[in-house]
Amino acid sequence: MKRLLALLTAGAGTALLSGCESLVVLNPQGPVARSIAELINWSLMWMLLVVVVVIGLFVFIVWKYREKPGNEDYEPPEEHGSLALEITWVVIPILIVIALTIPTVKALYKLEDVPAGYEDQTPLVIHVTSADWKWIFSYPEQNIETVNYVNIPAGRTVDFRLTSAGTMQSFWIPALAGQKYAMAKMENQLFLAADHPGSYLGRNTNFNGKGYSGMEFEVLSQTPKEFEEWVSDVKATAPKLSEPEYEKLLEPTHLGRQTYSNTHLEWVNHADPDSKSYTNPEMYRLDHGYPGKTFTEPDQYNAPNSGESQNNTKKDGGEKHGH
Repeated sequence: MKRLLALLTAGAGTALLSGCESLVVLNPQGPVARSIAELINWSLMWMLLVVVVVIGLFVFIVWKYREKPGNEDYEPPEEHGSLALEITWVVIPILIVIALTIPTVKALYKLEDVPAGYEDQTPLVIHVTSADWKWIFSYPEQNIETVNYVNIPAGRTVDFRLTSAGTMQSFWIPALAGQKYAMAKMENQLFLAADHPGSYLGRNTNFNGKGYSGMEFEVLSQTPKEFEEWVSDVKATAPKLSEPEYEKLLEPTHLGRQTYSNTHLEWVNHADPDSKSYTNPEMYRLDHGYPGKTFTEPDQYNAPNSGESQNNTKKDGGEKHGH
């Protein structure tokens, strides 16, 4: 029996250790991801403490008050409660919640700012546009654009401006930062930095059709010199992107890597509330079996604030807004 327990323990330990290789969030490669990993470890420590204490008390009570020869007919005296115990099991959970809440709130506010130690740098601004099922990265300062991969300089803050050309996506680079949503006609901001050169996987974690699972991209962190050389090479060799080509690119398909020596920001910024909608509902028939729907009525937030408009909104509900 002891030998069997030893084998099971060794097997479980090996499985856990081998699984750590895939836990990218616990192997952060930048200050933002490091803050998230520290918060996860802090939470795990408290959860483990609770589990150990609860299981320990359970085993102790079951063992101490088990039925033994000589006490089969024992009847415990009637109890009306213990004030000390009631205070204890109310106060301890409150203290645990406080111990988890304060670091969480501090970390969330910290993640919205430029990473610590990078405050004196000028961030590299990259506009991220999601579409089914691809990621488009626009460099307005460099006037270049990439699809399904993004190169960044190591040791410099990157300011990602997230939006969508259609459906909502979730932008996540586990080794460098947490996830944020990319939504049409609005913009979210995500700061991150890579400590050193390397290749990191990014993906969409929001389910929005059969193609979402393959919606991945590479983040290549380069030395500043390598990054500048890459930018110069793109400007000299990459083709120009035209508006018709861009509209074709937004159709719900999977694509490989693409590179252009200009950006689609020349004619459309999907974060603009008044920007054109690029949806292709009929093309979803093959993937979903449902063609989708395009709303022809004007958006309610642009409609006059009249009594008639409000009544129509109540009657039609979701039929009166959307794209």
